[in-house]
Parts: sequence; C-alpha cells; structure tokens
Amino acid sequence: MAAKATHGSEPPVGELLRSIRAHPSRMAEQLAVFAVRHRGPRAARHVAGLRAGHPEASQAELVEAAVEHARRVSVGEGSFVGGPFIWLVPFAFCTALLEQGQLILELAALAGKDPAAPARAAELLVLQGVHPDVPAAERALAGLPAADDAGAGPPKKGGLSGLGGLLWRMARLLGLTGEGTDPPPPRWRVAASWAALGLTLLVGMVVPLVWLPYMGVSYAKAADRLADRAVAFHFGGAGRNRPARRGLHPGVLGATVQAVFSVLLTVGAVFGVLLAGLRIGDSRWPLLLLVVTVLSTVVGALWYRRHRARGGRGGRDGRGDGRGSGR
Repeated sequence: MAAKATHGSEPPVGELLRSIRAHPSRMAEQLAVFAVRHRGPRAARHVAGLRAGHPEASQAELVEAAVEHARRVSVGEGSFVGGPFIWLVPFAFCTALLEQGQLILELAALAGKDPAAPARAAELLVLQGVHPDVPAAERALAGLPAADDAGAGPPKKGGLSGLGGLLWRMARLLGLTGEGTDPPPPRWRVAASWAALGLTLLVGMVVPLVWLPYMGVSYAKAADRLADRAVAFHFGGAGRNRPARRGLHPGVLGATVQAVFSVLLTVGAVFGVLLAGLRIGDSRWPLLLLVVTVLSTVVGALWYRRHRARGGRGGRDGRGDGRGSGR
C-alpha cells in the first residue's frame, strides 16, 4: 500500500486511490490493509474515549454509540457525489469505506481485540462479504503487492470506463445496492438500487445537492447491516439491542432541506431566464446551459467548502469526541 504519513496524521486518500487504480481487482484487500494500519489506532482511541465518557454504559450501549457515531460520520464524509464535481465521487466513496472499516475495528476493540492487529484485515473482508471465511481472506491478503510496488505496473484503463468500473466496485462494497446480504435481495431490487444510484448521479450533474438525502439513507442502512454482521461475528451471535428509530435521522432531514433548496434555486434560475426572455444569439438554450452549469458549480463549491470547514473542527479521533459519541 502506498501510504506514508507523518506520525499522528492520516495518509491522503489520494494515495490509497492511486494504489487501487493500479490494482483495481484487489481494491477490497488494499482498503482492508489500509484501514487496519491507519484507522486501527484511531479506533482504539475512540473506544477508549467511549468507555471513559460512559463508565456506566453496558456493552450493548457502547456498541450502539459506536454505530451511531459511524453512521453520522460516514453520511457526512461520504455523501459528496455528483454535480460538477463528479471526479470527487471516488474520494467520497473511499472515505465512506474507510469509515465503515473503522466501525468494524471499533466493534472488534469493544470485543476485546486489538483493532490494529493485522488479523483484523481478514475479518474486515469477511464482514464486508468479499470472502466467505477468514482463511480465504488471509490467502487473498497474502497475494497483495508490496507497499513499494502498490502503484507500479502497467497503467490501467482510464477515462469514464475506468472511473465507472471503480465506482461500481466501491458502491457494491459499500452495500449501497444491498448486495452481499443474507438472504440475498431479489434481482429486481438490486437492479432498482443501481438505477437509483445512477439516476442520482445524473440528476446531480444539473441540480446540486439532490444526492444528499439519498446517500444519507443509503449509508445509514449500510452501516446498520454491517454492524449487525460485525456484532454477530465478534460477540458470538448475540445480536444488537437496537433502539427503535422514529422519523428521519436528523442528518437525513437536514440533507433533504438542502436538496429541496437546491432544486428550487435551479428551477427559479431557469424560470427567471425564460421570463426575462434572455438569449445568447437567437437561442435560449446556450444561456440556460450556462446558468445551470455556473449555478451548480457555485452551489456545489460553497457547500463543499462549508462541509470541509465543519469537518475540520471535529474528528473521529477519540481524543475529541469520546464523550459526545453517544448522543
């Protein structure tokens, strides 16, 4: 894995993506090794913070606090897709995958295991449904290229075809389509999930932020399914004592409001151009295309800047949020 960083800082996701693009068929294994190496220590700190901040909490309550926190972070960090920033989709998906990996590592730590131990990588692959059992996962990990060679080799297919293949692998691994669940979903449901994801990306090219509520719901469901499997794996099938959820998750509700505002803003701009009778030459279409493109870019950039600024004030590190994770 190409992942060098100074102590205390996380290696750039871009380095991980370069390794994945060099060996796309080994994406899941590279992500697992990267997650254990760089998210394992963070998972240990976060679990220590949870225990220190909730000394009276039961094991089941600590598990739910970790799951809820992972759900919030993955929704916030991984939902920036579509719009004029289509090239950021792999970064968003990769970040969400690392957050899912950290959740699995935190649950392992709550079960008394070392989240930074190399053995966790094989377990992560099994829980993600990549391999049927730990021995098979260990054999796959043994065949990974060395860290110095992770980005070597002939260049892989680029352009839209290469990007599409990478997004397909990531979306499947994220659980956005429900594949890999037990029992497996009907084919029509898988096809509908892929269609919804593709439509979200396409519409987001014109109307920014419409993907936020869809991705928020998808990540929340995926985090719950992954947590159920991890709890059954690490705690002997005891299952989760999941509290009943009522109404929309606050993050999803906020994303819905932003999406509605984005739609109204775009529709209002289009109607404004039509009512004013503005044209470029003898046609309205070039002006409409220009207005929608500029508006989408500006709104997307402002949201992304605000989102990153908010993310910079807090982290998933146990040093700052151990006591707040159970909210």
